[in-house]
Amino acid sequence: MSETAETRTSRAVSEVVDLVSTLIRFDTSNTGELETTKGEQECAQWVAQQLQEAGYTTEYVESGAPGRGNVFARLKGADSSRGALLMHGHLDVVPAEAADWSVHPFSGAVQDGYVWGRGAIDMKDMVGMMLAIARQFKIEGTVPPRDIVWAFLADEENGGRWGSQWLVEHRPELFEGITEAVGEVGGFSLTVPKPDGSERRLYLVETAEKGLGWMRLRAKARAGHGSFLHEDNAVTILAQAVARLGTHTFPLVVSDSVAEFLAAVAEESGLEFDPAAPGIEGQLAKLGTISRIIGATLRDTANPTMLNAGYKANVIPQTAEAVVDCRVVPGRQAEFEREVDALIGPDVEREWITKLDSYETTFDGHLVDAMNDAILAHDPAGRTVPYMLSGGTDAKAFAKLGIRCFGFAPLQLPPELDFTALFHGVDERVPVESLEFGTRVLEHFLLHS
Repeated sequence: MSETAETRTSRAVSEVVDLVSTLIRFDTSNTGELETTKGEQECAQWVAQQLQEAGYTTEYVESGAPGRGNVFARLKGADSSRGALLMHGHLDVVPAEAADWSVHPFSGAVQDGYVWGRGAIDMKDMVGMMLAIARQFKIEGTVPPRDIVWAFLADEENGGRWGSQWLVEHRPELFEGITEAVGEVGGFSLTVPKPDGSERRLYLVETAEKGLGWMRLRAKARAGHGSFLHEDNAVTILAQAVARLGTHTFPLVVSDSVAEFLAAVAEESGLEFDPAAPGIEGQLAKLGTISRIIGATLRDTANPTMLNAGYKANVIPQTAEAVVDCRVVPGRQAEFEREVDALIGPDVEREWITKLDSYETTFDGHLVDAMNDAILAHDPAGRTVPYMLSGGTDAKAFAKLGIRCFGFAPLQLPPELDFTALFHGVDERVPVESLEFGTRVLEHFLLHS
């Protein structure tokens, strides 16, 4: 069989695994604190070098703090009068404890058909695919239909305070002319059974994400000796408020993106989903591990994650604090805060440490068509469907500029792989074949975007 554009191994495909492995070897752990975060500088400078070697002019920007490195490069398209497309990926990762892993989390090991390490799916896989395609396009003189801005960013794992949020506020000119953006946590496959016994791969395109808020709760009372009777105890007041909030079930809300996803899955699988039914979470369990994400998009969540009180066993402290991770369905922010206030009561103060808005767009238009066409070109039995992400991405920052945002980091995954458990999990890894598939799909997508 003669080699065609669809079967040949492109430059990007041939180098993507090595690029992802090398990216993982840069320890860009983000603790959320400037003092202990390693920073993205070394990794960002390496990315800039790879782009420069291919012929790009790059701009390195530190986003408000030393070492928080970001890299930008622009590839001119055939029609620069069209709005440019932003392809963005973050270089930071969450920390990892090496003792818990089968391989060292920053080894970038390539074994057993996988690339292993922290960031393998969140999101140095996408960064590697972007970098591979950017290099190929420039080296081979490929001219895409529109301008592409490549952005490699810092601090996404801390809400982008020292990354995308800072850049949008302080360097908005970097995004001038951009109308659409593509980033992480979308494009991966979900295999569902069909009524006839066959299977269908659905590729989930992120069109929405919940609001992200990290809230500090604080109770204050009179300090005193641990042996006395204390009706007014800051620890008790806070603990009761945290327990009420942490065990509360917020009301069911089905956004457009979630409704479209459920309808598509029902159509393909024959499974029935009744969003109004009290047992909807049980129905979603039929989808397997992806139900972790989908179930979390049906309601607001408020999960206590940190507690801090006291300094000695026999001293009642004056202050007790907690931190709560809040994720809010689009359109629910005001009602969510009213519910929280009622739950914690008047004796507990609350303040937002981080508060980022929800986002939702429609599943239509030329860019969505280009995503679907790219999937079908490499998986004719595939189908793209919209979904809402329960977490957050740098899209929250870019949406402030009026940029329409999607998550599309295509990966064709083995049906048995518990993909959602790998996000921030132990033994994070990405299949080599999935990386190569995703690179081909992204190349097709960008040539028709």
